[in-house]
Amino acid sequence: MPPSYPDDIRGNWRYIGPDTWTRCAPFLSGGARCYDLAHPIDDTAPSSPFAQPLSFEFGSTQGIPGTLHAGNLETVTGSLGQQGTHIDALGHFGVLKDVWDGHGPLPADEVSYFGGLPQRVVKPDPHGRLARLGIDEVPPLLSTGILLDAAGYHGVDELPPGFEITEKDLTAMLARQDLLERGILPGDVVFIHTGWGRRWSDARYGAYYTSGPGLSAAGAAFLAASEPVVVGLDNPFTDPVNDGQLQGASAPPAGMRTDAPFGTHHFNLVEAGVLQIQNLKLDDLARDRVWLFAAIVVPLALRGASGSIVRPVAIGTPRPAARSR
Repeated sequence: MPPSYPDDIRGNWRYIGPDTWTRCAPFLSGGARCYDLAHPIDDTAPSSPFAQPLSFEFGSTQGIPGTLHAGNLETVTGSLGQQGTHIDALGHFGVLKDVWDGHGPLPADEVSYFGGLPQRVVKPDPHGRLARLGIDEVPPLLSTGILLDAAGYHGVDELPPGFEITEKDLTAMLARQDLLERGILPGDVVFIHTGWGRRWSDARYGAYYTSGPGLSAAGAAFLAASEPVVVGLDNPFTDPVNDGQLQGASAPPAGMRTDAPFGTHHFNLVEAGVLQIQNLKLDDLARDRVWLFAAIVVPLALRGASGSIVRPVAIGTPRPAARSR
């Protein structure tokens, strides 16, 4: 289990090192392919309702007098840690002692974080950077990865809004994909394909950030028992979200608490020390049935930030198409 406060707090990335690096070697074979798992980001990309949209300003081509050089620059503004394909730091989420009713200022001094770290340690200035549990504490992640194809298991192109991926689903996917014997190893990267990612760049399939399928709280606990370093989905929230839920027009899915509708976020980041990636691009990996691979995830070293835009890659060998039964 992760160490408790006041010991060093590292989460499951403490497993990253020579053992996880060596596990990757068999996947770097001559038949392997490198899969880019990040969506391109531009001004047309979907924008999270909880973060500032990214904006790009492109400067004119400039030169340096007295030289042959010409160059180009751009300015990016917005929430670099919580937009696009991104990874959450443990400091992204905390928990209050009691439900806040939204009236008056948030009692931030009562917030606690992973390992029991209090607000005064994690974010002593509520308007400043994270002093602990920021994304800069996370090292480059090189480990073995597993893709669980939830959409394929349920025989659909896309799981519906609010769909909860449960422990039963996860166990069945591991068995169906011949991964049950291997299981999930400490320090593994676990990605889950829901099919929702096709909405990112194709509005014909519906709005991306309004709702979505996700990992249930119980499903998150099942995965965390194996101590993966990262759990990532091709969905907006990691958690399942019903249509209308963000607007207060509907309740969370049945398996999620009303006082903790983002309970998967809470469990992974506050209790289990599992990092999260949202908005992955997993369609190619699922199409080629690459269930096991070498995973590379390198967050930007944004000191004191709650997350980072990231460009994960998977290196693995495509499998033959499954035979019809």
